[in-house]
Amino acid sequence: MMPEVNYIIRPMKGEDIPQVAQIDRQAFSSEWMFRSQDSYKRDLNNASARYVVACTKKEGISKLTGQDAQRSPWFKRLLSYNHYPNTAEHIIGFAGFWLMLNEAHVTVIAVRSNYLRVGIGEGLFISVIELARQLNADVVTLEVRVSNETAQALYKKYGFQVVGSRPRYYSDNGEDAVLMSADAITSVSFQAHFQQLKKSHSQKWGQARSMAQLT
Repeated sequence: MMPEVNYIIRPMKGEDIPQVAQIDRQAFSSEWMFRSQDSYKRDLNNASARYVVACTKKEGISKLTGQDAQRSPWFKRLLSYNHYPNTAEHIIGFAGFWLMLNEAHVTVIAVRSNYLRVGIGEGLFISVIELARQLNADVVTLEVRVSNETAQALYKKYGFQVVGSRPRYYSDNGEDAVLMSADAITSVSFQAHFQQLKKSHSQKWGQARSMAQLT
């Protein structure tokens, strides 16, 4: 049985950058040279860039050893939650996008390797869509490796469609990127589907976290 992972998603702060860079190096080792800590500092001061982090209390790391944990809500309001000092936080994932007129272009979603496959990446994806809508974006776009069929399936589940490709987009191996887009994210139909998926995600990982296995 997997110990429960209690975490929140909130806007990224300057003091989060070292941990974010660590996750970046781990998740995108071949591309990390293009994402320095200084670049994240610049982005935090750029009105067009938005980043969020998933974090847990540092003492929560002991949960990975199987110790019992108290239940607590895993997701708090994205723009207003301020629970405990950042010095007590362990960043377990992050996501970011650039806002250009009415389009939010997702640039990164990454999770620490020992927190994969427990719904955190999808939770970050949900928060990105919510924040994009709050910032009046109507379109969300992203690139994904042509070989990453799992990610493509997740995006399609949320209404994203393949709209093109970028040949030899990834510098490490020259792999093509699939360009995907979701239009009219503020529409009644999109939001109805999105809210249903968000509820399903919360129910699944709120009830099944103790039944999965961290890998």
